[in-house]
Amino acid sequence: MVVTIKDVAREAGVSHTTVSRALRGNPHISMDTTEKILRLAKDMGYEPSAAARSLKTNRSQVLGVIVSSIDDPFFSEILQGIDDTAQQKGYSLFIAASQRIRQREKAIVRTMREHRVDGVIICSTPFSIEQSHQLSSFDIPIVIINNQSSEDHQYSIYHDDLHGSRQVMKHLIKLGHKRIGYLGYSHAGRTDLKRMSGYQEQMQAAGLPINEGYVIEADSSDLHCGETLAQKFLSLPQPPTAIFCFNDLLAIGLMHGLQEKGIHIPGEISVAGFDNITYSAYTNPPLTTFDQPKRSIGIKAAELILSILYDNQEQVTDTRIQLLQGSLLVRKSTSTPGS
Repeated sequence: MVVTIKDVAREAGVSHTTVSRALRGNPHISMDTTEKILRLAKDMGYEPSAAARSLKTNRSQVLGVIVSSIDDPFFSEILQGIDDTAQQKGYSLFIAASQRIRQREKAIVRTMREHRVDGVIICSTPFSIEQSHQLSSFDIPIVIINNQSSEDHQYSIYHDDLHGSRQVMKHLIKLGHKRIGYLGYSHAGRTDLKRMSGYQEQMQAAGLPINEGYVIEADSSDLHCGETLAQKFLSLPQPPTAIFCFNDLLAIGLMHGLQEKGIHIPGEISVAGFDNITYSAYTNPPLTTFDQPKRSIGIKAAELILSILYDNQEQVTDTRIQLLQGSLLVRKSTSTPGS
């Protein structure tokens, strides 16, 4: 049975208004009465109504989080960072996946608006400008993580993908690779452009040609797509001796596809990924990858949205766009050519 303010008031022998004020720490209620009511409320198992609190504060204490896919392990650490920070401030998360489908986006925005979320964090998905504007029109602030659309957003947290891509390529070139391929993801917008730019820049800086067919843009970023595209690289007149992949899922799928064709990794082809998802350390061989500080990205995004909600806007504008850097993790999927 749910204990109400009226139940506590009856037990304390005071009005429910007095109980309500005491629970909020109103200075007009005596210290003795406040302590008595707080003790009674705790003993009786009273829990304040979130709905009632929301009406009084005009806050739902809920943050919306939109990801492109729930089953992508890349998002789990980001969500953990968001959730840990939100929980400390008494917030819960409303998580939804857009699947990169416009109609799902519209439905998610409508539902989040109906549930009166206080703010929305959008993670690594090319969320449409139309839906972003719709949220903004209802005074729902937005923070974007790894924005993939062409339009800049006022509050954004980015990972430095260009820096990361450069580090992966420098590693492969330092090992002695001259024929290096890039397996990208065509739907990743500016994220893919940054990672491909790092690939092209370092190839050019090393005086290495990008042979025809060495850059392949996948239609999906999952394991199956990486596995399927292994044959495309192998069918080239001179297959690359190393392949840099847009993310770890593509890299893991690619490794499996190459191994199914009898290719030894890294002896015949080295493979490197990006993101450092949990699985990457347990592949055979363990995957060389670039470690995005995913949990830190989630923490920064949650801190930013909360500061927008509770701090003076002028205090937020100086740090409205934040750029975080990760580090290269060299494992056993990369080695010197023909080793």
